[in-house]
Amino acid sequence: MTDRPYDPAALLAACARGERAALQRLYQNEAPLLLGVVLRLVRDHGLAEDILHDAFLRIWRGAVGFTPERGSARGWMCSVARNLALNTLRDRQRLVPLAEEWDPLAEHADPLRQAEGSRLEGCLQNLETPRREAILAAYLDGCSHGEIAQRLQAPLGTVKSWITRGLKALRECMT
Repeated sequence: MTDRPYDPAALLAACARGERAALQRLYQNEAPLLLGVVLRLVRDHGLAEDILHDAFLRIWRGAVGFTPERGSARGWMCSVARNLALNTLRDRQRLVPLAEEWDPLAEHADPLRQAEGSRLEGCLQNLETPRREAILAAYLDGCSHGEIAQRLQAPLGTVKSWITRGLKALRECMT
């Protein structure tokens, strides 16, 4: 299996057939990325490692359901890991709020990145309040659309529209 070029979709298909070496190769190549995805959400290295372990078990068991026509293998695995992390946080009822003073890029920020951040902040302020709150809840707090609907006391379809239209407005503002 190691003499072939790395192809995550083919490795998922091999996992679906029960080939353990495929899972091992996926783990070797994808674990750092998936750990980063999970760690960013839970901010606890030990918990993130536990979630990563569970994510690979789900990837192994769920590989049979992966269809490359619906998206990339890496994207699918990231979704598995991200959803597990969010479920773990919800189960523990301890969503970690993003501290205002915490900036993971502050030490490495260059003037261009700082300017982009300021521009994004300005674009966010230009959005209508419900759209801005829905986008921030989704992307900073990791809330699902349903949770945002409950939080903002708005219909689910409306929340989805706010997020879609808000992201479109942000893209236009940033270009």
